[in-house]
Amino acid sequence: MVKETKLYDILQVSPDATAAEIKKSYRKLALKYHPDKNPSEGEKFKQISMAYEALSDEKKRKIYDEGGEEALKGGGEGGFHSPMDIFDMFFGTGRSRRQGEPRGKDMVHQMKVSLEDLYNGTTRQLAVQKNVICSKCEGLGGKKGAVETCQTCYGSGMYVRLNRIAPGMVQQIQTVCRDCGGKGEKISEKDRCKTCLGKKVVRERKILEVHIDKGMRDGKKITFRGEGDQEPNVKPGDIIIILDEVEHPIFKRDHLDLYYIMDIELVEALCGFTRVITTLDKEKRTLVIKCNPGEVIRPGELKCIMNEGMPRQRNPFEKGRLIIKFNIKFPETLKSPKIEGLEKLLPARKGMIVPDDA
Repeated sequence: MVKETKLYDILQVSPDATAAEIKKSYRKLALKYHPDKNPSEGEKFKQISMAYEALSDEKKRKIYDEGGEEALKGGGEGGFHSPMDIFDMFFGTGRSRRQGEPRGKDMVHQMKVSLEDLYNGTTRQLAVQKNVICSKCEGLGGKKGAVETCQTCYGSGMYVRLNRIAPGMVQQIQTVCRDCGGKGEKISEKDRCKTCLGKKVVRERKILEVHIDKGMRDGKKITFRGEGDQEPNVKPGDIIIILDEVEHPIFKRDHLDLYYIMDIELVEALCGFTRVITTLDKEKRTLVIKCNPGEVIRPGELKCIMNEGMPRQRNPFEKGRLIIKFNIKFPETLKSPKIEGLEKLLPARKGMIVPDDA
């Protein structure tokens, strides 16, 4: 039992969720509510990040389960990181910190893929909108020499205003400079580039070809180096594609193994059967599953077909197992004559002596 479930509810998982389930739920929610995609959902993104930071840490999760959020704060565990820092650490999109090498931020996109795509491999096209340096003015924003330092913020991009709130007390408020929009420089309207309107960059639509190899897994990152937004004097970031496996109606994947639940009747479990399974590959091969008469199948029993599971990435000729789990469909009721006939065929039941005082 846990004291409260608020953080679990935010991540849309149950209190007994595994670390893998918490990680998977955070990945989907963080991509969905990221400020780049949903600018109005900044508070929601912050809550998701804080919930993941607490529940992904075994020590913090135990403290939260026993005492709730107050226990996290009281135990010195309430110092949360920035939501964007958590996102960068999780997705590996940290920015370059080396001096003299300013780098733009990475762009993260989620791509839904079917289990068939991951089994056979495929190529998908993704259309992205990104900033590119204006070719008309070559990223200057206007005529040469037209760029001037903003006289309001003196090139800092920030404007500091002092408010006297009481004798001897002054309040300092720092805001983005309205005159230059935080850029620290201005271009007169008559000298601005007619193509980019002084912004130095223009929006461009680009088609990326995403090659999905056989055997890739859910959450796999495919990186396009230097394909992020461009801006003058800044190295472009990357575009990172994260594969999101869509749940398959028949097969369930576990690393290289594929699980298949086969429903069989009671008579088949006792007297044998023949069934077929269609594979995921493009040829749609048919596998024949046979159980000989006399071989009894028990509820939940597993049988494996070797080398019919998922292909291994970069070595697609090596495959995992196809694991069949049997689910026996028992009849709801049996009529009296059938019960007597069935009892004669089955092993005799054990006798039971009931005590007089039972």
